[in-house]
Amino acid sequence: MQLAQEIIGDRKMGTSQSSNGSPSNVPMVPSWAAPNSPIAEPGRFGPARRNLGNFMGGGQASSMRKGIGQYIKKGYGGSRTATSRMSGTTQKATTLFNALGSEQNPFTQSGGALDPILLTGKSAEEVMDAIVEVVAPVDGTQDTEASRESVKNALCELLEKFPEADLKNLDDSQRLFALERFVSDDVFRRINLDLGKTILSKAPNATLGLSRLKEIRDYVRQTVAESFRKNINERTPLASDQIKNIVDNSIRETFEVFEGYAE
Repeated sequence: MQLAQEIIGDRKMGTSQSSNGSPSNVPMVPSWAAPNSPIAEPGRFGPARRNLGNFMGGGQASSMRKGIGQYIKKGYGGSRTATSRMSGTTQKATTLFNALGSEQNPFTQSGGALDPILLTGKSAEEVMDAIVEVVAPVDGTQDTEASRESVKNALCELLEKFPEADLKNLDDSQRLFALERFVSDDVFRRINLDLGKTILSKAPNATLGLSRLKEIRDYVRQTVAESFRKNINERTPLASDQIKNIVDNSIRETFEVFEGYAE
């Protein structure tokens, strides 16, 4: 799993491990996300694994797109169910947006997790860790562990893009950048948790495996970014009650794009 750690691991945080994918004859979506989820069929990830395995071995972009498409279409029964599977990401994205705001931020109240007085003198790393705890407190699940890493990576990339940014006082464009990166990383990590262990074994060597896993991540990021742009009206100030719809729609439209390559 060193390959996956190098691609999806973040600075100084543990990396969630890939599994062998969700078993058959269980709900496709956990009960906390959707109480009436379809039951997973046997071999539902088979076509996705086969095509992504071909991509890892040969590098054909068409195999990558088809594999991701089959992951959504057959693995989750389509974009609607797959979007429900990511409902935890939507919830955490809303919390992240609120946590990065300077006004009406419930976490900055006196004694709160992000109380400016308590964070005075703290390093950027310490502030990021505090935000991670607010957005995705540890609960022992793979989903949350993956989201914790997604939050930390999003904040690290935010500071790389905006070196002068104040994590306690971000503008809308900075908050949206962090939000987009969080969502795209969480989508990629979901794919990795379901398929990564199998498809990495198809790479001819470590170097190519690392490079091709990065191609999958970049493809996911590009598609999520395009969906975000369609759902955001930059001329209107954002409010926290808009974020759920923006993220839900962006994830669903991303999965619809993926699903279009399934055949």
